[in-house]
This record gives sequence, C-alpha cells and structure tokens, in this order.
Amino acid sequence: MEVASLSDGSWLVRDSKDPDGPRLAFTPGEVQAFLPGVKAGEFDPQ
Repeated sequence: MEVASLSDGSWLVRDSKDPDGPRLAFTPGEVQAFLPGVKAGEFDPQ
C-alpha cells in the first residue's frame, strides 16, 4: 500500500503491487476522522 499526502491535507492511497490500478482519495475531514481510530487500536486484528 502506498499513501500520498497532498498539500491540502487529503490522502491518495493505492496498491503498490498494482500501481496502474485504482486509487482511493480521502478528504482532510475523512483523514481527521480516521486517525484517532488508528491511534486507539480500533483496526488492530483481534
């Protein structure tokens, strides 16, 4: 997985094994909502 952070605070995400494949774009608000969950371990495997 590759993540690019843009100057406006948004992120672009793609599969590094398929660099010509689809990309996901996340707005600054989506990034801000996601990061606290990562820090809290909400996405850690059980």
